[in-house]
Amino acid sequence: MIQRLLAPRADAAYTLMRITTGLLFSFHGAQKVFGVLTTRQPPFGSQLWIGGVIELVTGLAIAVGLYTAWAAFVASGTMAVAYVQFHWKLAGGAQLLPAVNKGEPALVYAVVFLFIACRGGGAWGAGVTRPRAKDAPARPRR
Repeated sequence: MIQRLLAPRADAAYTLMRITTGLLFSFHGAQKVFGVLTTRQPPFGSQLWIGGVIELVTGLAIAVGLYTAWAAFVASGTMAVAYVQFHWKLAGGAQLLPAVNKGEPALVYAVVFLFIACRGGGAWGAGVTRPRAKDAPARPRR
């Protein structure tokens, strides 16, 4: 019953998830790069600042739907590295648990962006190529 109701809206729900996640991710990048709504801005050129640039650029690309698979793949890898390097303390014990090491957002972003990388921009992305008319001449490839 619920599947029949929701299945026709799957593309719209996916697009909403892609845009929302991309914008939220880009906001994290804007915080790191420009110091937006934060008092803790990493130094220019530091690893955290470079991560912020990646978050800002890939988040916007994902939200717009431009080069979505590539941007999401890079964003997913960035969050996987962030989780392992900054949250998952290799000392072991309870710090391996995301609830303890505060790494839940990094893990969720990594998995969601991996899904987006696999699925692509969807029907409403800027990078979507529209089917050409049957009588339109083919464009030469460069």
